[in-house]
Amino acid sequence: MTLMTKRETVEVMEKLRDRYPDARCALNFTTPFELLIATMLSAQCTDVRVNIVTEWLFKKYHGPEDFASVSPEELQEDIRDVGLFRNKAQNIIAASQLLLEKYGGVVPADREALMSLPGVGRKTANVVLSNAFDIPALAVDTHVLRVSNRIGLANSDSPDETEQLICRRVPKDMWSQAHHWLIHHGRQICAARKPKCEACPITSHCQYYRRHHKA
Repeated sequence: MTLMTKRETVEVMEKLRDRYPDARCALNFTTPFELLIATMLSAQCTDVRVNIVTEWLFKKYHGPEDFASVSPEELQEDIRDVGLFRNKAQNIIAASQLLLEKYGGVVPADREALMSLPGVGRKTANVVLSNAFDIPALAVDTHVLRVSNRIGLANSDSPDETEQLICRRVPKDMWSQAHHWLIHHGRQICAARKPKCEACPITSHCQYYRRHHKA
């Protein structure tokens, strides 16, 4: 598959920006720590469900000190509705403890430091960097992976490689918003099973459209 040129990529990003002008992080948070916890909870769970849980979770636990001292069993019950709650509870407690021990309870604005926390991978780190600290970063979730590979921004099954391929084409000052635009596009139009190509603003640049809808 021939990937988009940088010029084509910018045109696509501008069209997505115009289509989703209010695109932003769908997780509710007021501090970098809350975003870190919400993103950890969001693995294999909808943002809507996570927001329902964190609405009261962040009233019960106010920071890393509270999460670090709770028992795994209690936290598991508190987050049971998000799925994978046992592993998530263990990671949240361990990450909170490490934040207190190594970073004074402050979430670091550094990718490597974030990824040193239990349960924090590159995607979660990028979400925190871009949304909590306004540092250019592009997180690759299932929507970004699918859409970018479908339209011709990338050609890899690897989230890390897909991130690299997108970032080579998308201007750095667009990275953070490109993440939101691609997610919104994946949720609203470029669905996994039945993409709504008839409503898509970027068909003129889309590899999938060229293969499936043009004679």
